[in-house]
Amino acid sequence: MDALIDEDTDPLGRSVARLGQRIRALRHDRSMTLVQLAHATGLSHSFLSQVERGRARLSMSSLFRVATTLGTTQQLLLAEATAPPAGSTPVVRRTDEGSASSPGGGTVRALAPAGDRPFDPMEFTGTSREPGPRWAHDEDEFVYVVEGHVLLELDGALERIGPGDSVFYRGGTHHRWSSADGEPYRLLVVKQRLAQGDD
Repeated sequence: MDALIDEDTDPLGRSVARLGQRIRALRHDRSMTLVQLAHATGLSHSFLSQVERGRARLSMSSLFRVATTLGTTQQLLLAEATAPPAGSTPVVRRTDEGSASSPGGGTVRALAPAGDRPFDPMEFTGTSREPGPRWAHDEDEFVYVVEGHVLLELDGALERIGPGDSVFYRGGTHHRWSSADGEPYRLLVVKQRLAQGDD
């Protein structure tokens, strides 16, 4: 679910602001107005204005729509929001993360800043037993369960997986996950990054 941010109380305020700035920069690079972006994504003009000003956080499904419209990916936008200042260490601190809301009130956050590499590591957390939308993307993906128990659906087949379990699936696989028991779960997700122009 998309959410409004209070910069004074939200420790992720800085990364949310950087994500909004990056979305605005990409929109300007593509000579697109905020109204055009709103129309293309099905999101409201006023909400996207809040996002660009760092006052609201996008859900993963909304971030997907924005990224696709701007010709990039959710993972790259989140990673760019974690970019450390020039000359600083490449360490990504838990308190300085690029994040978005995931289904069920959880979060997804980038675990590495933007850079030229063949993969994007992310952490997903949540508690909801509702699986949310099915995802399918061109990139291959690896998932490792750090904690909790998860119901994983791959092309309609359900698997219950727990701490220490992992799964790899090819791009194009329809997938989604949810808490198996309503308790918190945490996943390490590593997604392949396709080179520009790859299908």
